[in-house]
Amino acid sequence: MTVAILYQEGLKEYDFGSGHPFRGDRFDSFMQFLAKRLPPDAHYKILTALAAGEDDLSLICDRDYIDFVKQYYQALANGWMAYYEGVSHYLSVDNQPAGNSGQIEQAARLIIGQARTAVDLVQRGQYPKVISVGGGLHHAKQRFGEGFCVYNDVAFAALYAIRQYQLERVLVIDTDAHAGNGTAEYLRGHPGVLYIDIHQDPRTIYPGTGFASETGVGQARGLTVNLPMPPQAGDAAYKLAFDEIILPVTREYRPQLLIRCGGSDPHFNDGLTNLGMTAEGFHMMGEKVRAMSQVCAGKQIDLIASGYNAQVLSHVWLSLLSGISDWPLKIEEPFPVPDNVEPETALLATRAMLEEVKRHHRPFWKCFR
Repeated sequence: MTVAILYQEGLKEYDFGSGHPFRGDRFDSFMQFLAKRLPPDAHYKILTALAAGEDDLSLICDRDYIDFVKQYYQALANGWMAYYEGVSHYLSVDNQPAGNSGQIEQAARLIIGQARTAVDLVQRGQYPKVISVGGGLHHAKQRFGEGFCVYNDVAFAALYAIRQYQLERVLVIDTDAHAGNGTAEYLRGHPGVLYIDIHQDPRTIYPGTGFASETGVGQARGLTVNLPMPPQAGDAAYKLAFDEIILPVTREYRPQLLIRCGGSDPHFNDGLTNLGMTAEGFHMMGEKVRAMSQVCAGKQIDLIASGYNAQVLSHVWLSLLSGISDWPLKIEEPFPVPDNVEPETALLATRAMLEEVKRHHRPFWKCFR
């Protein structure tokens, strides 16, 4: 099976500057790492996409927000000003470049364009799986950018698939270590999207959302499934979460399209997080996601960008994507695995959390009754 990978040089401009955790060189580094370990013959084909236009952005953002961030990031990229009036109304501090930033807004439009193209390629039957390098900007909201995210391509992909192809059941699974608070705001009331978010316990990490008790609102009650993992939860805990919650719900929901986002930050040596996954565990996660996609004839879009240890990122991304795409690769662990990377207390806490999730969702899902 040939997988499409959406990538282009312009993605390197999604760069918040020296000293910032999110630098644009991650994308080219990963593509070089991939090419050395797996040639793009029958395994994958690299494609490009056109940048998003105003109509695309208007699907997920207010007009004044689009206008502001375009002007703001352009001004900073050109070195015109260190201060911009009204910035705090539209952008959090961590979305304000530390210096020498790239053309962030232009690159963000490329990422939305890739999400659009990914949906088109899958829904038109050209590729069963499409990977968007640079995607997964799940903290961005309708009129506010935060968490290194400007435009939310995760929400865009789901909403575009519904609008353009009249899909009735889209499943979005977010495996990033941080809860996708922006995506949740877009989707928690939408009756056509099941949003599953597995992340570090929000009491211990930004953005402080994504509790097990949050199940969706209105006609979408039961369609938000949060799995807040305890600190140090690793491979065994994630396997439990997939086997006991994620896979049963997926089979019952019967999605027509699967969208996954998330990068390497659940790794035990990430730097900004406190989870315990290994490179081998990410391969297992990829296999679980591939099993999920079998419910919808393998139709899956993958959005990948996050991770905050440059020595870990490429190894883990490729291990994850190898599991998703069934590539013949075994990726080495970039750091020695600590003896107690996943203590028994983390597994016990995970089991307790999964029971809480089942309790909150029992009214909505037969698989938990």
